Amino acid sequence: MRSRTRTLSLIGAVAVVATVLGAGAAIAAPAIGNGWPYASTTRGDDGRTYTLAAVGDIACEPDDDDNAANPSSLKCGSPSLGGYDAEFATAKQATAMKPDAVALLGDEQYQVGKLSDFEQSFEQAWGGLKFLERPAPGNHEYYPYTKKGDNEAGQNGSGYFAYFNGHDKSGTPNSAGQAGDDTDANQGWYSYDLGRWHIVSLNVECNSPAFHNDCSTTDGGLLAQETRWLAKDLQQNQQQCTIAYWHQPTFSATTASTATVPASAAGAGGQEGQVADAWWKLLYADHATLVLNGHEHAYARMKPMDPTGASDPKHGIPEFIVGTGGEALDSLAKNSDGSYANPNVVTGYDQGFGTLKLTLGQHGYTYSYTPALQGPGLGASALDYSDSGSGDCKH
Repeated sequence: MRSRTRTLSLIGAVAVVATVLGAGAAIAAPAIGNGWPYASTTRGDDGRTYTLAAVGDIACEPDDDDNAANPSSLKCGSPSLGGYDAEFATAKQATAMKPDAVALLGDEQYQVGKLSDFEQSFEQAWGGLKFLERPAPGNHEYYPYTKKGDNEAGQNGSGYFAYFNGHDKSGTPNSAGQAGDDTDANQGWYSYDLGRWHIVSLNVECNSPAFHNDCSTTDGGLLAQETRWLAKDLQQNQQQCTIAYWHQPTFSATTASTATVPASAAGAGGQEGQVADAWWKLLYADHATLVLNGHEHAYARMKPMDPTGASDPKHGIPEFIVGTGGEALDSLAKNSDGSYANPNVVTGYDQGFGTLKLTLGQHGYTYSYTPALQGPGLGASALDYSDSGSGDCKH
């Protein structure tokens, strides 16, 4: 499918800070209820708990006619990738959780997220959970891929929106659906409630034609409009507990440093990490409970942090990176003594694939992560990992 470009009418320059609220109303998506075998979902303080499954970086590129010219090492069947086995294993694990919703943390489909790729790979494993899935896009859904001998044009979100929101017979995505709006004014950011929890899905893929390749959060561009929307959404939120998720993390677990930014500092993930730095400030001021990210193909849980990346046990926000959906694995960044390069990483896992289970209660949450399948070439001992615990919502 050809890449789409859009014309965006820019508004006047506006400085974005935690107290600045621009035009556009906060969107609270309808409650998610799919019937048996999943519990129905209602809004408000109904006294029950909710299960949220969370994972990103999922589906390998199918080895089909549309991808015949692409390197085999990047496609399903490559021995260096998790492949179909891994994405089916994580989907089975998520299904067993009987989730009320599934937070997809970006890069649902590799390498560039064509609609045909979604249909031939992601759909095969994760299609049974489709109407519980609340996705955020990743770089592989928007940007071109020109690494490792590949040369694929960026889809600018076309395949992503066409898959999750539906499309007409020519493949043109619907303008609205479960992945949020697909318009010149909104590239799929939205929010929804599960009981007393307010959950926000954001699009950080700003170096794309849809965003006019503009990653500023303070000018008149689309990314700045999204940032103002986030500020207003948080202000209008009436729930006690808040989760926000997007793809590239603000703080890194698998990269020791960029050229200028240590892994523990805000913006370590490059330009998208710097965007997320502005969002972290808004979420911190709003006393958000959790931030979830993907992009780095490992699992990591970090200490509560302030917007600079300093440990802040009382007011900080914990970050979970869950990029272990099935496509491939990265290595956690460590120092020569074996400690994590980012000192805020409490625990991490890079030996297999798995999905995070969050149980959302009235005033707090529990979390549980166990691998569903070991990584390529690794034995069963790679499955000997687990991480679990609990936390409270902030006031």
